[in-house]
Amino acid sequence: MIRKKKEFPLLEKVTITDIAAEGKAIAKVNDLVIFVPYVVPGDIVDLQVKRKKNTYVEAEAVKFHQYSSIRAVPFCQHYGICGGCKWQVLPYSEQLTYKQKQITDNLKRIGKIELPDISPILGSEQTEFYRNKLEFTFSNKRWLTNEEIKQNTVYEQMNAVGFHIPNAFDKVLAIEKCWLQNDVSNRIRNAIRDYAYQNNYTFYNIRQQEGMLRNLIIRTSTIGELMVILICSIKTEYEQELYNRLLQYIADLFPEITSLLYVVNNKCNDTITDLEVHTFKGRNHIYEEMETLQFKIGAKSFYQTNSKQAYHLYKIVRNFAKLTGDELVYDLYTGTGTIANFIACRSRQV
Repeated sequence: MIRKKKEFPLLEKVTITDIAAEGKAIAKVNDLVIFVPYVVPGDIVDLQVKRKKNTYVEAEAVKFHQYSSIRAVPFCQHYGICGGCKWQVLPYSEQLTYKQKQITDNLKRIGKIELPDISPILGSEQTEFYRNKLEFTFSNKRWLTNEEIKQNTVYEQMNAVGFHIPNAFDKVLAIEKCWLQNDVSNRIRNAIRDYAYQNNYTFYNIRQQEGMLRNLIIRTSTIGELMVILICSIKTEYEQELYNRLLQYIADLFPEITSLLYVVNNKCNDTITDLEVHTFKGRNHIYEEMETLQFKIGAKSFYQTNSKQAYHLYKIVRNFAKLTGDELVYDLYTGTGTIANFIACRSRQV
């Protein structure tokens, strides 16, 4: 016997009132708390309930009756599909206002913490192309958008390089342009994709553990250095030859690459922390600078993904510490050691 699918109600002309975590907004109907993605406070919408929990429900906006006066137009063609940058519909200044309110409310109302005066959030001066690292995935299972499905077309090209779709680990949305990293990242990714299409390279199938191209990591620095890491599954000499040809193509097409690295990953998972990183061209690292300091960043290094904002953050940490030069400072949780090195000049020892 086929179990009848449970039907959830449609809530009409609901006003969105607040911002929640994880890119969702909040509405209330008769004291029922509703979490909704891709809407902003002031929107008036019809909501289709998707999931019911004990104390709240999750819903999707299926019709807009009125757009909020603070609503912005998304700038990315992949908005609402890839799962990232969920607040493109909310101006950055408004995002900061709501985030500050959320932090204060959580500490006071939920944490029951008495707070001193809180300084305003220090916003990022750059809100596009600000990340210094992005990781892309190759897959032979391209995610089809609702518009593509409605066309009822048989697509010959189902290989894609881009980002995983939320809740679909084996499918990848083909990314044409991402606004998170320097545009050279888009040019490199798209060039590799086109070369792979033209030369019939296989894209990885995570379920069947088959295919050659797996992942692409691109790192940049504020001083213009560029690292590209191509991760592939290589099981034959012929695949190794194809790998070398692709690496040489990238090196020739993008001479600005400082470090062209590659990793052979024949494991089931995508992590490379336990794998050897090989250098095809240039150094096995790039450099980042902060004041008089120079940091060496390798393929596996952790570094704050917004370099310029990290610099502002570290300056605040240094000022808050009010170091006199006599202190012994312990760095108990560190990555590349940026904070420890940054404050070393103001302390006796770190």
